[in-house]
Amino acid sequence: MQALKSDRLHISFFGKTNVGKSSVINKITGQDTSIVSDIAGTTTDVVEKSMELLPVGPVRLLDTAGLDDKTDLSKDRIEKTLKVINRTDIAVIICDYNGIDEYEKNLIKKFDELNIPYLIMVNKTDIQAPDENVLSELFTLTPHIILTSAKCDNELIFKFKSETVKLLPEDFVNSPKIAGDLIPEKSTVILVVPIDKEAPKGRLILPQVQTIRDLLDSSCMTYVVKETELKGALDNLKTPPSLVITDSQAFKQVSEIVPDDIPLTSFSILFARLKGDLKAFRDGAKAISNLQDGDKVLILESCTHHAIEDDIGTVKIPNLLKKKTGKNLVIEHYSGHDFPDISEYKLIVHCGACMTNRREVLSRILTSNNANVPITNYGITISYCLGILDRAMKIFG
Repeated sequence: MQALKSDRLHISFFGKTNVGKSSVINKITGQDTSIVSDIAGTTTDVVEKSMELLPVGPVRLLDTAGLDDKTDLSKDRIEKTLKVINRTDIAVIICDYNGIDEYEKNLIKKFDELNIPYLIMVNKTDIQAPDENVLSELFTLTPHIILTSAKCDNELIFKFKSETVKLLPEDFVNSPKIAGDLIPEKSTVILVVPIDKEAPKGRLILPQVQTIRDLLDSSCMTYVVKETELKGALDNLKTPPSLVITDSQAFKQVSEIVPDDIPLTSFSILFARLKGDLKAFRDGAKAISNLQDGDKVLILESCTHHAIEDDIGTVKIPNLLKKKTGKNLVIEHYSGHDFPDISEYKLIVHCGACMTNRREVLSRILTSNNANVPITNYGITISYCLGILDRAMKIFG
């Protein structure tokens, strides 16, 4: 069983051209993951590799283009390199015995702004050892320094693992629960899973599967039903469930069936807490009431997919927003890891983020806050527009 890309620790490698980034990654992975050449600028786009890095666990390594790329396509390559920062959990700056200069120092400022832990790897020490001035400057920036060479396989890998373990984010070491911490162990939970056009044939969508596993880990008794069978499931239980979790698209119907004294929330709201900042998303939803005619709203999805006829992002949420506000809104859509210019938007509505890591979502929240653009997510938007947000948030205290 392979860990999902979104669940992997994202470790990104940065540095100037020809300092040996690709050689280092190839040694760590034990494969020719990246092209190695004496010609500067060989790495053109971000190269990604998933692997199991014991004792860290499942990781995603990202090799980026050189920061000082001087080729004709340098601007585009460097922009892609800098965008990788937004989904980086741990950053590795690679330099040679000459040390670092403004390229790397500007990166470090960005890491500090986003609270991204980083280490500096001084490569090519088999050719020349860095002098005392270089080392002194590096140690003023971070205690996490590795002196190595891509030719020293075992030594490089050991040092890299040792420093990476020291920098592991707390939420990676102690993985947060999706719903198991909201209710007592061995509770009864009902999951409402509509089988509609968006339900993949023969299987459940990722957030539903992950929630089921999370509840099983908490020894909960989990009942999975369609919205049409929900009332029958409630009537059949001797005691009421401790929680009902529904797909956001069935929120209104489910809220009318589930008694007010039974906690109710959605998969998307649970993932807003898991992958982002629940308070920030809740506060962002308040901006919906302030939208005016002509205001631009960005529907932001972290992955690309084929939109169906009644798609939640392209159809349902835009319709809910227009109905709730009564305004002629301009709804635009953007998909993928890149983050567009958001200066013209009055609201951003983010997807459930099941296919991306928490670091990327938190980076997007921070960028939005800095630009004074409210940001919320699918589930919170739907429950706000339906007038049941307070009820959907009550389980979180």
